Amino acid sequence: MMKEWFVEWFNTDEYLNVYKHRNESEAECHVRFLLSKVSLSYGASILDLACGAGRHSILLAKLGYQVTGVDLSKRLLTEAKLSSEKENLEIEFIQSDIREFNTEKKFDLVLNLFTSFGYFENDYENFLVFEKAYSFLKPEGIFVFDYFNKNFLLKNLVPYSEEITDSYKIIQERKIVDERVEKKITINPNGKSKVYFESVKLYDSRFLLAKLKEFGFEILNLFGDFLGNEFEYNSSPRFIVICKKNL
Repeated sequence: MMKEWFVEWFNTDEYLNVYKHRNESEAECHVRFLLSKVSLSYGASILDLACGAGRHSILLAKLGYQVTGVDLSKRLLTEAKLSSEKENLEIEFIQSDIREFNTEKKFDLVLNLFTSFGYFENDYENFLVFEKAYSFLKPEGIFVFDYFNKNFLLKNLVPYSEEITDSYKIIQERKIVDERVEKKITINPNGKSKVYFESVKLYDSRFLLAKLKEFGFEILNLFGDFLGNEFEYNSSPRFIVICKKNL
């Protein structure tokens, strides 16, 4: 069985370089937005599913929340732990595949941000994210799901882009294949080429809403970006859902 693309890619220094624009100031914008839309008491428990390098987890912990971050990448979690130690924060970071992660803890808020969804080959495995988010929440807990808007992406896909950053040249080639957005990333550090891939399933927003309801969530709010603009089916770049666990 071929190793899944994210196992290698998310464990590289190159990944951090390609996405270095996803920085703390962007995360601060996300956190301010979320806390303005979700009512949380001081010290509330938060689960950051696919927390990456911990940008959101760290900011939330600094505000006094009890945060658990889960990610598959040892490399990204190392960054997260170093950052949290510098801030003297107590955050539980756990290395685990989302599909296999389990805990007895129950949370007030579960987050799944930055299109950390649709990576797997089949619907069952992808929607384990919804199933697990529901099971990890306290009664009437909140799930925030952030994904790209399929309709917007299909109309605005950039087939080719390149940039020079530090000693890197980064070339990104994108195309739609079998209802997935496929990306080939070629990085040329010091004249040597390294090639990585991303592949994310394209789900229609209406289908995702139906699935969330099927798993037992009540939809509270829909937004099309982190500025708080209302979600528009064809024109919003993001599909951000705030929903509540129904019993």
